[in-house]
Parts: sequence; structure tokens; C-alpha cells
Amino acid sequence: MTTTNDTHSKVVGYALWLVGFTGAHRFYYGRPVSGTIWFFTLGLLGIGWLIDLFLIPGMDRSADRRFQTGRSNYSVGWLLLSFLGLFGIHRFYIGKWLTGLLYLVTGGLVGIGYLYDLWTFNSQINEANAQRQ
Repeated sequence: MTTTNDTHSKVVGYALWLVGFTGAHRFYYGRPVSGTIWFFTLGLLGIGWLIDLFLIPGMDRSADRRFQTGRSNYSVGWLLLSFLGLFGIHRFYIGKWLTGLLYLVTGGLVGIGYLYDLWTFNSQINEANAQRQ
């Protein structure tokens, strides 16, 4: 069964799962509370992380239903956030130039803005996509 609103990628989800004891894949799929729990407990001591190997297809379908497609691709945005988030590159990508520059010169507001974006980045992309349509 294929969904027409394919916002998130299972390939990216599994790639983030490899470091999933940090909760990266859960943040990507729009589950910030459990992502935070995974971060502080190392994936529920590895047990939750291992179980997530089988839960990712369901998390992917859920994210595809919750978020809107558009010009900004969730996978590209999340990869930018994951690897260049402290420099604000992900914010430039979704058209938030002012805060992107602020992150660039302050290191993501010394990491606090980066943490904020882990919690809200799916919603930010969703909003940017909705405004562009």
C-alpha cells in the first residue's frame, strides 16, 4: 500500500535509527517526547532502540499522515538539522533567513535553539510548506 503524501523516508529513518539510542529517528518522525526519553536513557538501555527497528514502518506511515508535502523536503531538512544544525543551515533551507543567520553566528544560540528545533522542526517544515501553496 503506497501513500500519496510521502513526507518522510524509511531510508533516512533507518539511517537515523543507527544512532537511534540518541532518539534521532524518533525526533525525525515527529515524536519529540519519546525522542527525549531515548536521548536520556540511551534508547531505554538499548531495548527500545532494538524494538524500534520493527516500529519504523509504522512511525513512517504516521508521519506521512500528519505532515504536508511541499517544496521543503523533510528528509533533506532533517539531515541538515542533524549534521549542520548548530550553523542554522536547516533554517536557511526552509526560508528562515534571519534566524538562520542568528544560528550561524551564535552556534544555534549555543545549542538551545538546536534543541528547540529537534522538538519543532517537523511543524516548522509543515508550516513553510503550507504557506508556499
